[in-house]
Amino acid sequence: MNAPVILDRRRVLMGGGALIVSFSLTAAFAQDQAAPVATPAPKPPGSLATTPYLDSWIRIDADGSITVFTGKAELGQGFKTAFQQIAAEELDAPFASLKVVTADTQLTANEGYTSGSHSMQDSGTAIQNVAAQVRGLLIAEAAKRLELPAENLRTEDGAVISPNGRRLSYGELVAADMLHVQAQANSRLKDPSTFKVMGQAVPRVDIPAKVTGGAAYVQDIRLPGMVHARIVRPPGYGAELIDCDTSTIEKMPGVVKVLRDGNFLAVVAGKEFLAVKAMNALAAAAKWKETARLPKQDDLANVLTKLPSQDSTIFERSNPAVVGRKTIEASYTRPYQSHGSIGPSCAVAQFTDGAMTVWTHTQGVYPDRQGIAQMLKMPPASVHLIHVEGSGCYGHNGADDAAADAALIAHAMPGVPVRVQWMREQEHAWEPYGPAMVTKLKASLDENGKIADWNFEVWSNTHSMRPGGAGCMLAAQHMAQPFAVPAAKPIPLPEGGGDRNAIPIYTFPNAHVVHHFIPEMPLRISAMRALGAYHNVFSIESFMDELAVAAGADPVEFRLRHLDDQRGREVIEKAALGFGWRKGQKAPSDRGFGFAFARYKNLAAYCAVASEVEVNRETGRPRLVRAVAAVDSGQVVNPDGLINQIEGAIVQSMSWTLYESVTFDDTRITSIDWQTYPILRFDAVPDSIDVQIINRPGQPFLGSGETGQGPAAASIANAIADATGKRLRNLPLTRKRIKDAIDA
Repeated sequence: MNAPVILDRRRVLMGGGALIVSFSLTAAFAQDQAAPVATPAPKPPGSLATTPYLDSWIRIDADGSITVFTGKAELGQGFKTAFQQIAAEELDAPFASLKVVTADTQLTANEGYTSGSHSMQDSGTAIQNVAAQVRGLLIAEAAKRLELPAENLRTEDGAVISPNGRRLSYGELVAADMLHVQAQANSRLKDPSTFKVMGQAVPRVDIPAKVTGGAAYVQDIRLPGMVHARIVRPPGYGAELIDCDTSTIEKMPGVVKVLRDGNFLAVVAGKEFLAVKAMNALAAAAKWKETARLPKQDDLANVLTKLPSQDSTIFERSNPAVVGRKTIEASYTRPYQSHGSIGPSCAVAQFTDGAMTVWTHTQGVYPDRQGIAQMLKMPPASVHLIHVEGSGCYGHNGADDAAADAALIAHAMPGVPVRVQWMREQEHAWEPYGPAMVTKLKASLDENGKIADWNFEVWSNTHSMRPGGAGCMLAAQHMAQPFAVPAAKPIPLPEGGGDRNAIPIYTFPNAHVVHHFIPEMPLRISAMRALGAYHNVFSIESFMDELAVAAGADPVEFRLRHLDDQRGREVIEKAALGFGWRKGQKAPSDRGFGFAFARYKNLAAYCAVASEVEVNRETGRPRLVRAVAAVDSGQVVNPDGLINQIEGAIVQSMSWTLYESVTFDDTRITSIDWQTYPILRFDAVPDSIDVQIINRPGQPFLGSGETGQGPAAASIANAIADATGKRLRNLPLTRKRIKDAIDA
């Protein structure tokens, strides 16, 4: 793979024959001092609120080609294609004439992390409004040249067209000197009924290289003179390197350098295989002092609930007039779970002339830059991070750590490109996991079979320890002068972390929700797709089924009985209809039907999932036979991309729910490969997944990348309960747990 082209914003701005449209909000405050104090200007939409310059988002060259910039990182969500569609639509430009540049600290806006299903609502919304305003500026310029009213002109195929058919291409128009204009908070967006590109199933631009074996990932980067590095990690958390004779390793064929800095140990070789051989020899030579510090895995729920916690009531509703008659309680648990990235983490770094460049699959190039700069004691402006896709991950896996590894080694080898590739056992043992969780629920039904009161408690760690400082990176933690891990903090609501989706979307007359935030983290943890929403929705929607059984009600009807949100009701009804759900239905022998619903974070996309699960009663083996999902994510840009997201969410959630659990003893992680950390295999993939979309033209984009995980988990659990007559509440719902429940 050739080195990506590196541009900085200065070079882009100096380029000739291009329209770089920018504006500042400062002019909005240049008010007439004599005028009365006005109402504050409306906030620009999406990420324009923090990056209010159009030149941060759009470039049009003299040849008519268009570049769109986004600070978000493409992880397989498909937004790179969607953003190209959005810009093409609002600019009235050919889709093929556009390209999208993703997160790069020298080219793109600082949009923080790519997380929380925010890409469409933040970056997509900004790009849509920017493109619309740029189109307006082009029309205004054409009107001035043609001496015609702007309303007499139209745009089509990358040009402004007059009533007599004269065409001025965007490239011709931008060749002129155009004024920079003040931002407009409200853009004149196109009528959705006229859309030609948005709403169409455009093939994803990132797929061809992935399916043809092309250069698609950071793992594929090859630079001239590049060397290969491997890290020797400690055997477990807190292990101390007490001795390591590197003399023999330094003399091995192809070895360029052995680097030790405290507990950070690495070897560099000219060829990758030689680096692996040297790593194994170096690992054998290293002597470590280990400390037993991990909790008892088989008592994890008690460990978590007994750890010191910061407790807060996050939701309260009271109506003393409504009294419950029948009360049930239940507890649910989730283990630590790995991202299970198919490709272990990788990064490439080069330190030249006092500047560090890192190619990385981090989900936050600017925060990662801050951490690396702090680790190396360099000014952030001298550190350049370029996002390149990695082969696997929604959340915070080892990507940031690999970037720090590569930067630390490259800093010791000026001028030489250094590629760091983690090994499988390193990824499994050292990545930050999705946190373990415990939920306790209690609810009462009134005489009419409705929920009278609802109590929900959740115990969990923070769900994000992403970089922003060096202390979040393994290399910086392991240096001779280590950086301390920063104090864990809860993620504030309404988005939340461990308490994400803990507040029910249903309307209950009495409700009490408590978040027990645990600052101490027995295992290394951070963000994993959906954060706490996965387990909280699993808990809520499993409990809703338990309550429906207690009320003698159909699960779908029971949910609708408690839901006022009309869009949510429509999603539930559409999924039930598509599945063929009927009140009083009976599944075939050894099969069960399940249903679940949620609105991600109670403010993003809606999703309902109905499933049919088969259970082998002799072995306990569960199999998801089919699933039908309905989703409402507002205005749909690429229906195929949205379907991809929901299908992927269901398959991934199925794997978490039925198979995945990090294992450990008192000193080490023991689930270090696919044998000890099993995931969903191809032979267990459902026969069918049908995703039905409710499109809302003209409505805001709602993040959909994480809306399906919780409903899929609960739907599967509810189907297993329907098939076996036994309720399982501890994730994962393994064949052994199912068999033990059947035999109990």
